[in-house]
Amino acid sequence: MEKSCSILVHFDKGSPAMANEIKEALEGSDVEAKIDAMKKAVMLLLNGETLPQIFITIVRYVLPSDDHTVQKLLLLYLEIIDKTDARGRVLPEMILICQNLRNNLQHANEYIRGVTLRFLCRLSEPEILEPLVPSVLANLEHRHPFVRRHALLAVAAIHRLPGQAGEQLLPDASELVEKVLASEQDPSARRNAFLMLATCAQTRAVVHLLSQADHVPEWGELLQMAALDLIRKVCRSNPSEKGKYIKIIISLLNSPSAAVVYESAGTLVSLSSAPTAIRAAANTYCQLLVSQSDNNVKLIVLDRLNELKLLHREIMVEMIMDVLRALSSPNLDIRRKTLDIALDLITSRNVDEVVLMLKKEVVKTQSTELEKNGEYRQMLVQAIHLCAIKFPEVASTVVHLLMDFLGDTNVASAIDVILFVREIIEANPKLRVSIITRLLDTFYQICTARVCSCALWIIGEYCLSLSEVESGIQTIKQFLGDLPFYVATEDGEAADASKKPQQVSTATLSSRRPVVLADGTYATQSAASETALSAPMVLPGSLASSLNLRSLILSGDFFVGAVVACTLTKLVLRLEEVQPSKAEANKACTGALLIMTSMLQLGQSSFFPQPIDNDSHDRIVLCMRLLCNTGDEVRKIWLQSCRQSFAKMLAEKQFREAEEIKAKAQISHAQPDDLIDFYHLKTRKGMSQLELEDEVQDDLKRATGEFMRDGDDANKLNRILQLTGFSDPVYAEAFVTVHHYDIVLDVTVINRTKETLQNLCLELATMGDLKLVDRPQNYTLAPESSKQIRANIKVSSTETGVIFGNIVYETSNVLERTVVVLNDIHIDIMDYISPATCADVTFRNMWAEFEWENKVAVNSLIQDEKEFLNHIIKSTNMKCLTPPSALDGECGFLAANLYAKSVFGEDALVNISVEKQTDGKLSGYIRIRSKTQGIALSLGDKITLKQKGGN
Repeated sequence: MEKSCSILVHFDKGSPAMANEIKEALEGSDVEAKIDAMKKAVMLLLNGETLPQIFITIVRYVLPSDDHTVQKLLLLYLEIIDKTDARGRVLPEMILICQNLRNNLQHANEYIRGVTLRFLCRLSEPEILEPLVPSVLANLEHRHPFVRRHALLAVAAIHRLPGQAGEQLLPDASELVEKVLASEQDPSARRNAFLMLATCAQTRAVVHLLSQADHVPEWGELLQMAALDLIRKVCRSNPSEKGKYIKIIISLLNSPSAAVVYESAGTLVSLSSAPTAIRAAANTYCQLLVSQSDNNVKLIVLDRLNELKLLHREIMVEMIMDVLRALSSPNLDIRRKTLDIALDLITSRNVDEVVLMLKKEVVKTQSTELEKNGEYRQMLVQAIHLCAIKFPEVASTVVHLLMDFLGDTNVASAIDVILFVREIIEANPKLRVSIITRLLDTFYQICTARVCSCALWIIGEYCLSLSEVESGIQTIKQFLGDLPFYVATEDGEAADASKKPQQVSTATLSSRRPVVLADGTYATQSAASETALSAPMVLPGSLASSLNLRSLILSGDFFVGAVVACTLTKLVLRLEEVQPSKAEANKACTGALLIMTSMLQLGQSSFFPQPIDNDSHDRIVLCMRLLCNTGDEVRKIWLQSCRQSFAKMLAEKQFREAEEIKAKAQISHAQPDDLIDFYHLKTRKGMSQLELEDEVQDDLKRATGEFMRDGDDANKLNRILQLTGFSDPVYAEAFVTVHHYDIVLDVTVINRTKETLQNLCLELATMGDLKLVDRPQNYTLAPESSKQIRANIKVSSTETGVIFGNIVYETSNVLERTVVVLNDIHIDIMDYISPATCADVTFRNMWAEFEWENKVAVNSLIQDEKEFLNHIIKSTNMKCLTPPSALDGECGFLAANLYAKSVFGEDALVNISVEKQTDGKLSGYIRIRSKTQGIALSLGDKITLKQKGGN
């Protein structure tokens, strides 16, 4: 049977020492050899060996030694060996060591006394301790504090012996320790004495604390921590007396120790709801946030501030600028958590200060070159965006500053800026003219396809006056450069060069992949939009690469070309309405048609390595037809419906956010038979202002049902699991508590027999990625009594796990051990996963970054798309939801949703993507995802794609 162990020593796996070698070394006179032999003996004992033959040798040759190291190893040896027999009686040979221990307790050397007293703390045999008690008590008055502090620990350990043994050995321990505490000056010794009183005689500890209330700030750090621990215990058992201790806690908020300050603030929040107390605790946390350099400490303090925000938002609103001081830390996690807290505390009173602070931080990211400046700038832009949505009046102060970052090298940050501009220009009509003017002026900075597309949409929708429309058309023409995009000679070569155009990177030109839309479906997208920052290809006839629109189109991004065509179409249609001169309108229309024709010519050219995709081609052709023949209904759709749809989308988004805020607001009610307490009628005699505020807040909580919220949670009953049957001799049930990645099992064990159960042990094992942290110890259970056993389990992955085990015990009448098998406890992933929300853009980025889908590359010699798709369907026994006959054979990219009913079950959705390469061969990949669970399925050997040339 396994035993509890209080020592952990590294054991080098090698050839273990023999008992005879150890015995010979111990009998010799060489001190170094004795030390080495004692170390080997201790390590062998810790690894399960018994070595009974060396005990007498140690008594004869090691006990008389004066070497301090030998004496310390001797105490370790005595701590490990068995001191009792199978019936629990002390072995007779243990009497031999009692005299040696008494001599050590009276030794002239303080170190020998101290380590011996520390050894006594780990002894649990009253027969060995009884003759040593007078010597232990004599050490309470020793001149050296090292001896006194360990003597106090020994007294506390002896007094805590199980049963009545401690009370019989030291009946007046509390009085003795109280006298020592009153006269002791050493901080560590005072702490040990105070802890002993707090554990064994709490009333005496409370009396001492209250009598020294004015001097508590002068105590040492360890003693102050012990005092706070005692205050928490007392107030938990008797909440009505917490008013006596709040003054002490507030005085400790000014302690020079950061640990004491942190614990004092946490204790104050747990005991009092008075605004003065909460404000003092929040101010303390904010000071720690700035003064501490450890990032882990800052993250923990931010967690505490977040808890205060949830419970006392009105008070935390006043502290928002103090919280934002944490942005000075270079750590991104700290900055992100700080911004999350601050954004929930913004009101109309402080929004101007907050936005001003965020603007300064944005400017700092531009002036200083740090590694993650771009990511931090993106966080700041998102924060300012949320501020402007909640309080539109601040938008005018930030929108122009943020538009300087449209050309940011951090693509995500630039996208956030342009999305912010798009939303603000719709929500704030007064800013429309200034935003359009600023956008046209800074358009040259934009170098990303997605940002460029969104900016073009804004120009097309919100350029309303004649001057704006003309400026918009002129800007687009300016950054497209001279037409045509290339010039061909009679020889079929490019005019400017004798060699073929420079090849762009493979990922930019030939790679196309589906992207995940908001509803989970796929859409085709050229990867050029993702890699727009790569060096663009410069064809003959092109201008300098600073012309961003021309560079993007020449790099193969014809989606931008389609957006340019749509924007020009809207601007020309609006110009026809606001331009009195018909000739000018026709001239603009002709210029737009020429640009569209040039893009089509470029896309269909044999000299260009990347042909235009069908979607962009159809879109550009539609725009050309529309400009040649425009009806009133179509004109209304293009000039009004798009903007109306966008406004409707924003309205729905705001409505959804408002509904979520309402759902989060939990309204608690008082029960019908609850006591109504009129605090105005209470006596205020002898109560300070803080105590009065605390009483008022407690009454308010009681009236609104907050005190009942945790205690009467009906869901707690659902987490109680029955582990054994009612007819078993031992009944057990478990209460499962899941907190983040920790699972705590509180197991109640009831002895239903008339016999005493000895060595009762709860043996647990886990299946899956669950790990048992510590093994529960053995207990002795009296007839018809119960015991609470706690087990901690660590979760290391998102898989479902199982906890199983049994209860083993012995009885006095039966020699064999009895085993009661427990029911299995199934830990589901949903028990420790908390629901959260994220934006569509964030979700798509995570989808691409974490590869939540499994992809299997497919290379084939088949050159016909429909034949290749049919072959995959037949070889994998899948049903195609899109008939192959409905697919366009001319498309360079085919996507078919396949239903793998026989291989992956009813919830598996399979998507096959096929692409024709430049040499005519097909390649592609398969994506598999689960609709119900939202996680990727593992392929393994479940699916094999058979084709020509291998599997």
